[in-house]
Amino acid sequence: EIKNVYCNMEELCGSGGGWTRLAYLDMTDSTQNCPPGFRLYQSGGVRACGRATSSGGSCTSVQFPSNGISYSQVCGRVVGYQYATPDAAYPGNYSGETYGSVIRPNYNDINSYYVDGVSITRGSPRQHVWTLMAGLLESSNFTLFNDGRYLCPCSQGSPQNSTLQSFIGNDYFCESGNPSTDGSVQYILYSSDPLWDGKGCGSLEGVCCAAPGLPWFNKMLNTTTTDYLELRVCADQGTQDEDVPVSYYELYVK
Repeated sequence: EIKNVYCNMEELCGSGGGWTRLAYLDMTDSTQNCPPGFRLYQSGGVRACGRATSSGGSCTSVQFPSNGISYSQVCGRVVGYQYATPDAAYPGNYSGETYGSVIRPNYNDINSYYVDGVSITRGSPRQHVWTLMAGLLESSNFTLFNDGRYLCPCSQGSPQNSTLQSFIGNDYFCESGNPSTDGSVQYILYSSDPLWDGKGCGSLEGVCCAAPGLPWFNKMLNTTTTDYLELRVCADQGTQDEDVPVSYYELYVK
């Protein structure tokens, strides 16, 4: 069987050539479609691919086989958008409880909807590669709580750092697309601020948007593998409440 493979012989992620691309999507190209099972958003000139319609927490997944290529490093970038009210890696119920007093089981389960955003893993059982989160707001706290509980873990004043999953560690990017300065939210696709590009950052997101490498992530594995890569768009509430559709991704290994 003959397979066409796209190789990048230039430097990526600060490391010389020899990268093989396993995944590529560019929805600005009108001839490209969402992967099977993903739902198309079209708004404000943006085309993006989100979760299948769901009344509760869910992930929608696409896998990328390595075609037998052995690798120990993953380099990639993803562009997504915020729909409505994702809240990054918020672990609790939505009942106003003291932050951190409730940790739901799905939160610490890499196989579940542990994040509002994009999960990139390898193989089965899943091993974490990178997580790209969408926080609720970029420049203000939600009107009902002034403790930043729904903001990116890297946002100023957010308590999410104190509960961040151990399997994520520092291997994540987070940004919000909601520019509201009064803590308000809208049930729209925030199409004017693409996420995880280090641009269009709000007043609380300085640390998030200074993450090393942005928009590229670079994951050095502590092993060599031929595992498939998997990209999931996840959220812990229904699609009418929140989603983080992706408009672009490219994933390389070497």
